[in-house]
Amino acid sequence: MDYERSAGVLLHPTSLPGQFGIGDMGPEAFRWVDFLVKSKLSLWQVLPLGPTGYSDSPYAACSSFAGNPMLISLELLVQSGDLAESDLLDVPVFPHDRVNFGAAIAFKYPLLRKAALAFLSLVEGDSRRIDFRDFCTKHASWLDDYSIFIAIKEAFDAKAALEQSTVSIWNRYWDRDIALRKPEAMERWEAKCASEIAIQKVLQFLFFEQWLSLKKYANDNQILIIGDLPIYVSEDSADVWASPDAFRLDEDGRPILVAGVPPDYFSESGQLWGNPVYNWHAMQNDGFKWWIRRFKGTCELVDILRVDHFRGFEAGWSVRAGELTAVNGEWLTAPGMSLFAEVRKQLGDLPILAEDLGLITLEVEALRDTNNFPGMRILQFAFENADDRSNIFMPHNHIKNSVVYTGTHDNDTIVGWYAGRTDLEKAKIDSYFGYHLTDVAWDFIRLAFSSVSQIAIVPMQDPLRLPSEYRMNTPATSSGNWAWRMESSAMNSEIASRFEHLVHDYDR
Repeated sequence: MDYERSAGVLLHPTSLPGQFGIGDMGPEAFRWVDFLVKSKLSLWQVLPLGPTGYSDSPYAACSSFAGNPMLISLELLVQSGDLAESDLLDVPVFPHDRVNFGAAIAFKYPLLRKAALAFLSLVEGDSRRIDFRDFCTKHASWLDDYSIFIAIKEAFDAKAALEQSTVSIWNRYWDRDIALRKPEAMERWEAKCASEIAIQKVLQFLFFEQWLSLKKYANDNQILIIGDLPIYVSEDSADVWASPDAFRLDEDGRPILVAGVPPDYFSESGQLWGNPVYNWHAMQNDGFKWWIRRFKGTCELVDILRVDHFRGFEAGWSVRAGELTAVNGEWLTAPGMSLFAEVRKQLGDLPILAEDLGLITLEVEALRDTNNFPGMRILQFAFENADDRSNIFMPHNHIKNSVVYTGTHDNDTIVGWYAGRTDLEKAKIDSYFGYHLTDVAWDFIRLAFSSVSQIAIVPMQDPLRLPSEYRMNTPATSSGNWAWRMESSAMNSEIASRFEHLVHDYDR
């Protein structure tokens, strides 16, 4: 698929400003779109939008199809009549520069449940109730399983809390009959949790209602949204619980093999993600139905799809469950060619970007190029070894069918990264630029915009010149990530004007 020469910003909705502890889809999100328009940018990249688990990582969602209820705007719920203005009178004072996930959830989730109950009290003939019924019918293939999964999970989470036990992962803590979805257990829990199941369905309806409204506003203003599809799903997810045959699990539903990556740039011991490995043979035999639904569902929420860890569709690093690091693993091949051929056959030529970082082999390149997917060019990687002029990340080696980034959500900020360079490395960077860098972040943004790559994306931390402590994620660490929030003042005319000039100068 051909892409217009364009540019945009990476900013997850949780990073938006606001008074309720976590960014959401309310007024500040619409103001963000207005800022992009004023900046003459045309792309907004977000991270995965699914409901996060105990790690708060958007890459460890408990559903590949559902939306994160914590992104629902309380202010918009007041406008729609699902909450009263008085419900928002006693708001705690939250940090303005970081998300305190525990505190934000503790405050916001009860209000979301209250809104859902108010919604359920609407008469059956109400137009929104009719829309809700249609929503439930349209999304039944995942919504039914997701809603009962969350309802049961909350029941066992409460039990675990009383027992001061560990997190109640379904295949380790739930009663065996419901963990393995025995029919009589499913019927019993559906009846027991009927009210909670309804609440979870309403929360999904409210998420989709607000997100699609925001997306329409963006699209109407010529802003396209780049979404993110993680290749793997969380072990503690409705996906694994509801579709165990699609994963390499034992008779108790526990992973036999888990995913990760071998030792690399980010970690000497590799990264042990812990996600269950797919049973690709079974998936291929049923025509990749789960994947087709997943691609289709994600593309309803976004305009362009970034496929995370693309190399895993050719071969994935698999580690025996129980290993403490990712060092002792092996590459297991995946039927990527067959999968994307089936996706194209059923869904057409989707706008897909390939996150082709890591150990990229000729086979991975062939999978990417055969499907004409743009790969990624990270400017920070260009100067890790500035003497290697053949490095594909060096701007003079960029190709048109690619996406250039100053850095991704997994990288340090440009300011933080540059501060960690040696004097010799900085001198080589200056030599490449042809001048001494005095405004490092914007110098790199200009370099990205000047690239021949059709798409240029910068994390919002970079135009704000933020140091390392404001990065979004540090791979191979389990705490302190995903929490950065932007100050409301960041959406200002000075930054918009600088973007506008770069867009004009480099025809983006």
